[in-house]
Amino acid sequence: MIHIRPYRLDDAPDVFEAVRESMSEVRPWMPWCHPDYSLEESRAWLEIQVLAFEQSTAYEFAITSGDGRYLGGCGLNQIDRINKRANLGYWVRTSAAGKGAATAAAKLVRDWGFRNADLNRLEIVVAAGNTASRRVAEKAGATEEGVLRRRLLLYGVSHDAVVYSFIGEGSNDDARA
Repeated sequence: MIHIRPYRLDDAPDVFEAVRESMSEVRPWMPWCHPDYSLEESRAWLEIQVLAFEQSTAYEFAITSGDGRYLGGCGLNQIDRINKRANLGYWVRTSAAGKGAATAAAKLVRDWGFRNADLNRLEIVVAAGNTASRRVAEKAGATEEGVLRRRLLLYGVSHDAVVYSFIGEGSNDDARA
């Protein structure tokens, strides 16, 4: 069973351990994951995220197993309140990859966002070459909308990205601009 919960400041050691374990798999797609990643970086990031959650400017969650083991992170960020839209992101530690944790977490965050954050649309923007993350979006039921050319900059190199979306109930799919 997979659970999500808002991050806490005392999650820093678990986040640090998971990042260090997953360096080779996560680093190509997430530049914050670098060889010198430190426990202090985990602490500093968590301080920002806990406050952001309290202020409703971002909603980042720990992904945990049924027994409470930290498996990774997921959340809603880049919130556009005017258009009721946010980015949905996720990552899981290497030892949890390929077991459905990211897919389950993406669904839980999607449902939480539509119930609690007054959003109509959630987007997942994935580097075209990140096949594992693309599979998660597809298995979670997101709709592939297309390729955004040179959308992501990773380590100074532009990459095409695939955009997926979830549309909340009650949003008007037939609306015309």
